[in-house]
Amino acid sequence: MNYFKKLLDLLRIEREEDHNQYKRLTEQSSVAERRANGLTWYPIAIRGMEMSRGDYLTVEVERTTHQDIAHQLRTGMPAVLFSNHDAKNDRVEGTISFQNNNRLKITLRTDELPEWSRDGKLGIDVLFDDNSYDEMQNALKQASVIAEKNESQLIDILIGDKAPTFHLEKPQFFARNLNESQKLAVEKILQANELTIVHGPPGTGKTTTLVQAIKALSKQNNKQVLVVAPSNTAVDLLSEKLHMEGLNVVRVGNPAKVTERLMSLTLDSRMAEHSQMKDIKRLKKQAQEYKNMAHKYKRNFGKSERDQRKLLFDEAHKIMKEVGNSEQYIIDDIVAKAQVITATLVGANNYTIKNLKFQTVIIDEAGQALEPACWIPMLKAQKVVLAGDHCQLSPTIKSNEAAKQGLAHTLLEKLVSLHPEAVVLLEEQYRMNEQIMGFSSKIFYENRLKAHASVAKHLLFDNDTPIAFIDTAGCSFDEKLEGTSTTNPEEAVFLFKHLNLLVYELKKHYKPENFPTMAIISPYKEQINLLQSALAQSPDLQDYLAKISVNTIDSFQGQERDIVYISMTRSNSEGNIGFLADIRRMNVAMTRARKKLVIIGDSATLASFPFYADFIAYAEQLNTYQSAWEFME
Repeated sequence: MNYFKKLLDLLRIEREEDHNQYKRLTEQSSVAERRANGLTWYPIAIRGMEMSRGDYLTVEVERTTHQDIAHQLRTGMPAVLFSNHDAKNDRVEGTISFQNNNRLKITLRTDELPEWSRDGKLGIDVLFDDNSYDEMQNALKQASVIAEKNESQLIDILIGDKAPTFHLEKPQFFARNLNESQKLAVEKILQANELTIVHGPPGTGKTTTLVQAIKALSKQNNKQVLVVAPSNTAVDLLSEKLHMEGLNVVRVGNPAKVTERLMSLTLDSRMAEHSQMKDIKRLKKQAQEYKNMAHKYKRNFGKSERDQRKLLFDEAHKIMKEVGNSEQYIIDDIVAKAQVITATLVGANNYTIKNLKFQTVIIDEAGQALEPACWIPMLKAQKVVLAGDHCQLSPTIKSNEAAKQGLAHTLLEKLVSLHPEAVVLLEEQYRMNEQIMGFSSKIFYENRLKAHASVAKHLLFDNDTPIAFIDTAGCSFDEKLEGTSTTNPEEAVFLFKHLNLLVYELKKHYKPENFPTMAIISPYKEQINLLQSALAQSPDLQDYLAKISVNTIDSFQGQERDIVYISMTRSNSEGNIGFLADIRRMNVAMTRARKKLVIIGDSATLASFPFYADFIAYAEQLNTYQSAWEFME
């Protein structure tokens, strides 16, 4: 089908670009360079090992130095254990089966550690993740075949060939503390036969709504619900909230942050508590003993020793097969009893739930999900619920060509315009002062957002203004090009001058322990580096460092702070604003603040773009427009 053929082509382009970027990072690069790029743990120490399914060996390792370097090693990714010894074959491939802090487990495609693992220093390299691309590709091919045969009403609706249908009778459900639009969303989810879309702008309680909907769905027909999201963090949040509501949740795959509570929801943890696990441990130990006995035979031995060794290995293999069958029985038992199964999009095809079908599949953070990844869980569903906000950041795409040709256009965006009758907008927000909310509501949400009474008027202190646009036009704060990024050193200095004045005022109203939280954000990485240096050199702010975060806009999606400063950075005579033209990114930036939003920028450059001209007019209308000259000595 053309629909899926196009998606397959885009996925191929993206995969090639992703692979090329990986090759550029790894080919001819030293261990130290790979480590700096987050692709390697080195050196590591082995902390334990055990036999696992399919006669493979699972090894637990710890990163012993360079523990502060951010890395890309995640559960489910292919990886390789290597030694820095001279021989070229000193590597064995496997899959990361667990990762938390500075420890991980890697399941190796071997039943014993090679001799070389005792020589030299060991490390783990993450390999290119072909598995995720394979899963996406297979899902698209499968969907295409089903669509060709007209075998699925749901697929026809998802690709826009048919309209979704709904029950007419109003469902009965009890949900505490939901506002009107949240209740409407839960009702829509219960009434839908195939599709509902929950559009959740910033601060509108999307997670709360989904949790109550999942609870109601679980009661409605006593069927399991599959809940997925693109990131482990989003899956963890929902898993924890659902568990707190008393639902039996099984988290497939490993959490990003392993808290005690989350750990208890994982399949591994549930298996460890299972009544049959003692027998499995005993059998694994027995198999290991047989293998150890077999290894005691030296290389130069006669036929009888060779036969004896083979018998011992055969016995160990037979026991491990029995272990595999018992483990599968336990997995099936735990999964069957769960009310909700949670996983990432690709994790929805984890071997533990690969062949399961579900009445309802819920995809959270759908605005950040690549469409091909959404088809993995959707093929398991009779009904799909997409939740997210297509007016915020879309997924990261490596290939500009694939993005331009449509891969950046998410399924959520497509379905919102194809099937408006399936969409419910959450209209009441619980984060921002109404003036901070107002501009975003007008531009992105048809002026439909309203601020809950608890936040509508909240301020840092009496007579403060919740919004400030500080105009640097005419101050000669010119942008500079740093590599591929842009900086504005004078704007960074000015921002801290303003922040120092604000902090001086705040000290009159707050003690250090309840001091407001602050975010300083910019779209440009190099500007962030400048801002971080400026913060480190601001003596009056050192007591408040725990309250101040400095980072790019993208890293703040989903977060909030009492005060947000945005350094717009761009200032040039041509009116070039670069990727500030992505107004969804600015929507994220402007909606992080609870009580005060301060935007610092050059109106002469920004106002050439209608969105920013409108914002400056909005600030003027509120009487919160100021010139930077007012703060100059």
